[in-house]
Amino acid sequence: MSDAKKTATDWIDENRVALICLSDQIWEFAELGLIEFKSSSLLIEQLEKHGFMINRTVSGMPTAFTATWGEGGPSVGIMGEYDALPGLSQKSIPQREPLSPGEPGHGCGHNIHGTSGLAAALATKKALEYHNLHGSIVFFGCPAEENFSGKVFMVRDGVFNGLDAVLSHHPSDMNAAEVRSSLAVNSAKFCFRGRAAHAAASPEHGRSALDACELMNVGVNFLREHVAQDVRIHYVIEKGGEQPNVVPSYARSWYYVRAPERSETEFIYEWVTEIAHGAAVMTRTAVETQFIDGCYNYLPSQTIAEMITVNMRKVGLPTYNKRDLAFAEEIAETISPETKLAQLKKTERPGWEKLADKLIDDNVPDPWGEGKVSHGSTDVADVSWQAPTIEFNTATWVLGTPAHSWQAVAQSRAGIGHKSLIFAAKTMATTAIDLLTEEHWLKRAKEEHKQSTHNKPYKPPIPKDHQPPIDIWKS
Repeated sequence: MSDAKKTATDWIDENRVALICLSDQIWEFAELGLIEFKSSSLLIEQLEKHGFMINRTVSGMPTAFTATWGEGGPSVGIMGEYDALPGLSQKSIPQREPLSPGEPGHGCGHNIHGTSGLAAALATKKALEYHNLHGSIVFFGCPAEENFSGKVFMVRDGVFNGLDAVLSHHPSDMNAAEVRSSLAVNSAKFCFRGRAAHAAASPEHGRSALDACELMNVGVNFLREHVAQDVRIHYVIEKGGEQPNVVPSYARSWYYVRAPERSETEFIYEWVTEIAHGAAVMTRTAVETQFIDGCYNYLPSQTIAEMITVNMRKVGLPTYNKRDLAFAEEIAETISPETKLAQLKKTERPGWEKLADKLIDDNVPDPWGEGKVSHGSTDVADVSWQAPTIEFNTATWVLGTPAHSWQAVAQSRAGIGHKSLIFAAKTMATTAIDLLTEEHWLKRAKEEHKQSTHNKPYKPPIPKDHQPPIDIWKS
C-alpha cells in the first residue's frame, strides 16, 4: 500500500468511532427522500469542518448539496445517500420490533451509504493534502434515491459535469463490485376524476374513478404477456374512494415501468399511458398523468470494478467479535433457508451455492455479470452515463438478508454494519487515490466508457421544466 493510501486508511481508523456515531445518528433520523434535513445538515457540517466548499443550491432539492476540495484535475466524485424507507422503523435488535410503529427506517442502509462516502472523501483529502498531491474531490449529497431519483435532476442540471470518475458504495449482504446493468425506469401517477353519486339510490348518475383505476390495472396486467422477460411493471392504488355507498369521484394509482434499455422503458410507458386513457374512455371519466421521475440503465465501469476488487483485498475483510456473530446468528434465524437461497441465486454470482451454509460473506470475488441485467433500478445509472462510475457493495448484513426489510434496518446499526462502513470507506478512499495518482487507470476507464456510450446520446428522462416533487409527502 502506498504512503498516500496508508495515510487515508490510518485517518479512517483514527476517526472510526466518530464515523460510526455519525452513521448511527442518520439511522436514528430515518428521514424520507427530499426531506432528509437533519441527515444532510449533519454531513454538511462535517465537510465544512474539514475545509470543503459547500454548495447548498442544487437542482431545487433542499437536501441536495455538493462539497468540493482541491483545484484542477483529475477530479473524482464520491456519492452519498441518506434517505430512509416508509414504514420500516425497527430497533437494532434481532427480533421484529419497531422503534416507532409506522415510521420510516433505513432498510437499505443509506445511513452507512452517506457516511462511507463522507469518510472516503475526507480521508482522500487528508492524503492528498499531506503528500502534496494534485487533484480534486467532489462529494455529492444525493437525496431521494429510493423514490424520486434525486441524482437524475442533478445530472439534468449539469451538477456531475467535468468529473473524471465517480465512486459509490452501497450496503449489501456481499462484498462485490459486480458489473451487471440495471433497469431503466419511469415513475408516474395516474389520477382519475369521475362524478360522485349515491351508490345505491342513484348509481346511474355516478362515474366511478375507482372503476377506471381498476380497469387500467387489468389492462396493464394483460400487457405483461407481451413485454420482454426482464421488464417489470408494478403499482399501488393510493386513493380509491371514501366509503362504499359513494361512487368514488377520485382515484389515483402510482406506477413504476422498468426495462433494460431507456428506449424500451419509454415505449412501454407510452403503452401504459394509452391503457389509462382507454380506461377513462370506458368509464367516461377523465385521467391526468403526473410524471414523477425516470432514470437510465446503469453502465458500470469494468476498470474501476477491478480496482475496487484489488483494493478490497488489500484493505482486508473485517473481523467480527463474539457479540457481532451472536447478533448475526439470531438475525439469520429469522430468514428462511428458501429465502436465503433465492436471494443468493438472484445475484448470479459464480459459485453462489457455496454461500448457502455461510453466515457472512468471507470472500471478495472477481467482478461478475458483464452483459447481464439486475432487476432493480438506481439513479446512479444516470451518473454512469456522464463519467466512468461504479457502485460497489460490502457485507453489511448476513447472507440472504433482503434489502428493504426490518432485518436490514436492524443490522445497519449493529456491529456488522459498523465494520462494513469502515471497510467500504477504506476501499473507496484507496481507489480514489489510485484514480487521482495513476494516470493509466483513468485513461483505461475513459476509453471503456466511451465505448459503452457510443452512438447512445444521453437525453435526460426528466423534462427541463419538471421540478422535484418536494411537497409530495404533504399530499
